[in-house]
Amino acid sequence: MLKVGLTGGIGAGKSEVSRLLVEHGAVLIDADRIAREVVAPGTPGLAAVVEAFGPDVLAGDGGLDRPKLGSIVFADPDKLAVLNSIVHPLVGARSRELEESAAEDAVVVHDVPLLAENGLAPLYDLVIVVDAAPETQLDRLVRLRGMTEEDARARMAAQVTREKRREIADVVIDNDVPLEELRKRVDQVWGDLVRRTRSA
Repeated sequence: MLKVGLTGGIGAGKSEVSRLLVEHGAVLIDADRIAREVVAPGTPGLAAVVEAFGPDVLAGDGGLDRPKLGSIVFADPDKLAVLNSIVHPLVGARSRELEESAAEDAVVVHDVPLLAENGLAPLYDLVIVVDAAPETQLDRLVRLRGMTEEDARARMAAQVTREKRREIADVVIDNDVPLEELRKRVDQVWGDLVRRTRSA
């Protein structure tokens, strides 16, 4: 099994890269998706978030009001740290369960947005960083995700710098390119991952 950490700044296009890797046969463990699962209605995770931030972070259907919680934590590093202290251990435990159920010769890709921020690079055999220029990230967040420019800039500022992220990379995938170019780059990276798996 080859354990790959995949990360990138918000709006860099990490989800597209993970989708392409899955097309090739990677087993994807998506930290964001798991982070939603562990705070779903009725979970101990959601109860802990409500206890920390109050009932205002609940939506009308009893689920988490993500935009409301996001506006609270992304503007306050201390509150973000509190949220992370609740969610990250739950995500870690679930990720380990999924990894243990993968085949022995699998390429397991852990899609982890805050890999650099949380010093997680040593947990993986290899780290892939999806990189894009800040202006590209900002454009995607505003145009494709409908964020205000202010909210987009705040979320980008809450993450480590582009340089810090690149420092931990074994492989950098430049995503300031058209999709066809990105696909070719991912094809090359996949070939390398398969070779590493066979030689391990």
